[in-house]
Parts: sequence; C-alpha cells; structure tokens
Amino acid sequence: DLSDDLNCMREIANGIALCAILAVTAPAVTAAPVDKPLFDDHAVLKVTIDAPMTTLMDVRPDEAYLKGSFTFTDIDGTEKRVSLKLRTRGNYRRSKEHCDFAPIRLNFVKSEVRGTLFDGQDKLKLVTHCKSWEPGYGELVYREYLAYRLYEVLTDVSYRVRLLDITYFDTQTQKELNRFGFVIEDDGDVEKRNTLERVKVKFLEHQYYDPRSANLVNLFEYMIGNTEYSLVNPEPGKNCCHNTDVLSPTGGPPYLSLPFDFDFSGLVDAPYAAPNPKYPIKDVRRRYYRGQCSNNDVLPQTIELFQEKRAEIFEAIEAVAPASPDAARAARSVMSYVEGFYKVIDKPDNVRKRLMDRCQEPDE
Repeated sequence: DLSDDLNCMREIANGIALCAILAVTAPAVTAAPVDKPLFDDHAVLKVTIDAPMTTLMDVRPDEAYLKGSFTFTDIDGTEKRVSLKLRTRGNYRRSKEHCDFAPIRLNFVKSEVRGTLFDGQDKLKLVTHCKSWEPGYGELVYREYLAYRLYEVLTDVSYRVRLLDITYFDTQTQKELNRFGFVIEDDGDVEKRNTLERVKVKFLEHQYYDPRSANLVNLFEYMIGNTEYSLVNPEPGKNCCHNTDVLSPTGGPPYLSLPFDFDFSGLVDAPYAAPNPKYPIKDVRRRYYRGQCSNNDVLPQTIELFQEKRAEIFEAIEAVAPASPDAARAARSVMSYVEGFYKVIDKPDNVRKRLMDRCQEPDE
C-alpha cells in the first residue's frame, strides 16, 4: 500500500549515493525539451508596453483584457513590436489598498511571436513594482525575482523567471513610467519540461508527498524565511495547496511540490508582509522550519544538495547587482540573508537544534 511504498522510498533514499542527491527534487522524472527561448537566458530584457495604463490600474479587470502592444529586442538584435492584451491579476497585490500598480497578465498572439524570443508564449504572469513612488519598492522586485531564481538553481521542477526593464507608455496620458519587473514561466511549461501533470485535489496529507520533494520545499522556504505556504491545505475556495502546486509523473502519489509567490518571505521583506499568525514568530525575517519529523531521515541529503549548489546560488545573487542601484542593494540584502541560512546548515549542532529538533508533526 502507499505507506509501504513511502517507507520503501525512504529506505532507498537513505542508501543512494550522490546521483540520488542530485535528483532530490524530481524522482523518476525525465526532463522533456520545451523549445521556448525566453527563459534560456537570465540577462535583463528591455521591453516597452504601450497600453491604456490609466484605465488598467483604475478599473483593474481580472477577466476582461485591454488592448496594447509589446516591443522587445529579438534574438537577432532587431526590434519587434507585437500585439498584446493585458489585464490585472492576483489577490493581495491587485487591491488598490496595497499597491498602486497591480501585477499584470500578459496575453500574446502566438502567431505574432512565432520564431521570436517569445516563441511559444501565450499568457505570462508579470510581477510588477507594487508602489510607483515609495522608496524601497524597486528593491522588492529584485528580491522576489531572486527567490524564484534560487529555487530554479536547486531544481528543474521550478518556475523559471526573466527580469525585465520595462517602459510603460500610457496611451491615454502619453506619459511613460520606467520600472523593473519579471515574468514567470507558464505552469504548463513547467509540467512539460519535467514530464509531470498538475493534480487537482482539495486537501492532502504529508504522507502522500515524496519526502525528498517535501524536504526540498520546506528547507528552501526556511532559507528564504517564508511561512506563507502549505503543502496540505488550500486557500479558501481553491484547490490544494496554498502557494504551492501539486505535481505527479503518474497522476497519483507520491506527489511533488512546486512553490511560488514569495513576497511575504523574510528574504523579500516587503513593508506589508507579516508572519503567518499560526507560528510563534513576530518578524518575517525570523526563520521558522516547517519540515516534517517523519522526513528527518532524508534531511541530510537535502542539506547536501544546498551545499553543492552554494556557489551557484551566490553567483545567481551577484548576477543581479549590475542591473541598477536598487538591484545592487537588493543583492547585498539577499546575500546577507542567505549567508545566515548557510551558517545554520554548516554546523551539525545547528542542524539538530534549529531543524531536526524543531520539525513539525503531521497535523502542523
């Protein structure tokens, strides 16, 4: 039965050497090629969005699209301008109470982007700067971008991201606004790349996850100081799970987890962020480990993966710094915060006291 299978997997995981450690995030999954070049490069991409931005940010439609255009420099260095439809998206940040500039859903015409850098792209989530004029908000975009990038370093079962230098041209006021943002890979492409399918369920139990995948997510969320997620419970009125997707190579367990939406993490440290009141922390910068006690036996393998990826993680952080002064400040902040995480996992005593001894039981 399932419990026997999971126990067997744990025994196998304990005995597997380095090759298994490198496969910690996606057991029995074969990556499938997805020929969509946008996310093959991490260089900043300069783009222009022409649209009725005043109406977009005033009405904030979450279904109806407004028409605009999208200009970018293509792979061959030529400038391309294509049709675009756009609307606002999201929950918390879509509210005018929280952000004067909402996140956006970009909707491309596939035939117009065929053969370009955006080949194969249809609908993309654009993470924006939230507040246009308040100091500090420019840094938040880079910090959240880096949260996605660091998870991408750890595993292919992740959302790829691309940083954009965006000029918004309001066709109603003829005014421009230049800010950074980033686009997130479509979830269907994540599934295709990893030969996985999304599983739609209301609730789950921890035992149905592959322990290596669950450990990876929980340790990563600890690294970035995030408690605003769940592997077993959904947001009200939605499918499981809160800020994580449930994936499977077979449609059934053991499941893999795919995390997203990190703006409430300590690494991002948004002014509006607060720790989940369910947990005994008063500051989002304070880390709180939510790994399961039943998975402690494979935690050393997960830690070893983070150690092996250490140089690549810090290289990804440093690579952002040249983009702008805000990016340089964000990179320094993220670097310092992640260094604090490595001080924990570098010492066996810290691993025992701060992780293994503070693990969660199934109902937590």
